[in-house]
Amino acid sequence: MATTSLLSPAATAAAAASVTHQSLHISSKLPFPNLSFKTTPKTNRRSTKLHVSSPTNQPAAAATSDTPSTPSSKNLKQETIFFDGGAHYGDLVANLLLGFTLLWLPLTLAAVSRAFFLRYRFTNLRVTVISGLTGQDRSDFSYKVIKDVQVVPRFIGEWGDVIITLKDGTKVDLRSVPRFREIAKYCLSMADKPVVLNETGPKGF
Repeated sequence: MATTSLLSPAATAAAAASVTHQSLHISSKLPFPNLSFKTTPKTNRRSTKLHVSSPTNQPAAAATSDTPSTPSSKNLKQETIFFDGGAHYGDLVANLLLGFTLLWLPLTLAAVSRAFFLRYRFTNLRVTVISGLTGQDRSDFSYKVIKDVQVVPRFIGEWGDVIITLKDGTKVDLRSVPRFREIAKYCLSMADKPVVLNETGPKGF
């Protein structure tokens, strides 16, 4: 029959103190007595592996920057100005000189109005005519609706009128335009028309 011996609490404490004293005595003989060693129990945990679909060292913005741009952003055509200005200054000067006569006074007032309140703008997309005291009157039309362009030189050909005929029969009369021949040829070329000007002889102011 196996026998079991029961130790008193005092004997148990003495045995534990002797074991601690022996462990301290052994650790003092080691090359590094100040290091303490702890044993960790082995566990039966299974190691798991993480599968990353994309590298983590690249920011998210770098991925979006490589995305192709939309076709609409590439098809946008930038508008460039070919001519932007008012009536020729010679038209104003000549009409002011002749305005001392009462018969010419209405034409002088019309020239002053053109000089201060009328503006022409020709771009690669459209023709714009701005008038009025504050520029509130504005008309725009594309080169695609142009049917014909005619020029009428004024004075000695320093300035002239540009008469644009639209496909619906409307006529747009641009008075006292500087560089009128060059502008008329530009309108014909943008409208895909033959650059042949129908020019009449020089007329008065």
